[in-house]
Amino acid sequence: MSHLPRLIVSALSGGAGKTILSLGLARHWLRSGLSVKPFKKGPDYIDAVWLGRAAGQTATNLDPFFMRDRVLTRLFAEQARGHDFSLVEGNRGLFDGKDTNGSCSTSQLARLLQCPVLLILDCSKMTRTVAPIVQGCSLFEKDLILGGVILNRTAGNRHRSILRNCLEEYTDVPVLGALPKLDDTLIPERYMGLISDREFGAEEAIEESARILGDWVDLAGILELGRSAPEFQAPEINLWPRAQETPRRVSIGVVKDASLWFYYPENLQALERAGARLVEVSLLDPDAEWPEIHGLYLGGGFPEIQAERLAANTGIKAHIRGLAERGLPIYAECGGLMYLCSRLTTEEETAYEMVDLFPLRTGLSSKPQGHGYTLCTVRRSNPFFAVGEEFTGHEFHYSRCYPLQGDDVPSCLQMSRGTGLGGGTDGLLYKNTLACYNHIHALGVPTWAENFVRAAGVYKDALSRGEPSCPQISVP
Repeated sequence: MSHLPRLIVSALSGGAGKTILSLGLARHWLRSGLSVKPFKKGPDYIDAVWLGRAAGQTATNLDPFFMRDRVLTRLFAEQARGHDFSLVEGNRGLFDGKDTNGSCSTSQLARLLQCPVLLILDCSKMTRTVAPIVQGCSLFEKDLILGGVILNRTAGNRHRSILRNCLEEYTDVPVLGALPKLDDTLIPERYMGLISDREFGAEEAIEESARILGDWVDLAGILELGRSAPEFQAPEINLWPRAQETPRRVSIGVVKDASLWFYYPENLQALERAGARLVEVSLLDPDAEWPEIHGLYLGGGFPEIQAERLAANTGIKAHIRGLAERGLPIYAECGGLMYLCSRLTTEEETAYEMVDLFPLRTGLSSKPQGHGYTLCTVRRSNPFFAVGEEFTGHEFHYSRCYPLQGDDVPSCLQMSRGTGLGGGTDGLLYKNTLACYNHIHALGVPTWAENFVRAAGVYKDALSRGEPSCPQISVP
């Protein structure tokens, strides 16, 4: 049993103020000398980076769809241990999940972690109705600890007084703060949620969030709420069962620049545990000299924002195309897939030439073309997954693929849940390159990292024998 002070920030829906509250709390406690471990519930890269920046350390994603309960609770315990406080930002509404039972919801995570919930409420044009809403939330699910409420978008002192009095009169849930109406541009949003911290004055926004909370919120009361969480016990399991003492014998390049930077930390850790040495490389720097690598991981991101620079860097495009032709194992997710296609067309109809490994054009739309959890079955031999293997993932993309001149590009995955390339398929396959709209989490697909490193080893061995190319690699 461990005493792990912890708190989940949630709301009734998206856009209610969870992010500003979470960022402000993390930064305030960091400034107060506390070691705050940030977590983000759900499949999310951008919010997690903002949270990590506010807390001064990398955020960890927790998702009941990807991870079995034993894995999730073990991951939480390992990541929370040694810190003064764990702060979890929920997603969507508190009880919103993937079905009518609320599975994979923030409330399910809160109950699994026995974590007190701090609920932020948009109180625009509302007074007494706040009481039955809060009372209903506190009673809706057994074992949910609704520990406090933050009133948001209040209109003035009189409004705040009425709201407080109603909650004190009709509920047992304490009010731990009341925020005025704030500038909606404090942290701007784009089509995939928050704007990247790389494109905005993140530090100023985070500091302003902390300052606002200092003026309007009972920070000591919230800290005490988190410290009141019950003792926590996680199962004694090994999160990395296949990666005990493997020597680091292969190098895998990981693109980390302004174009591609969506990676779960556990995916990178899994590759290292499986025996890889990770090397950061860039698609944008025309003067960069890439080291010898035996595999390449192209994550998601915003290639459309950097499309002009990506297109102009013809040397790197040719280098990657050559590596793929020689059979280098390349795993690409979403933005990485877009980069490997022939052309990227922005929403403004400007076309940019990409790597041209797959004879497809990707085009941006004003609406999501795929959004949500996925369930995939492998139907073609490839270096990363066994044929017949079924695994979970998620997707969130505003682009879709269009064939050039009717070319039929082989796909690798059959999707029983999700959109992918369309038509129930995903996974563009060429030699030892697999590119998917689908994102995976290594703790939900424990064979992926081991297979990736094994494939990189096969490629390295072929290279050492002086062979001009590596043959098609299949999972045994």
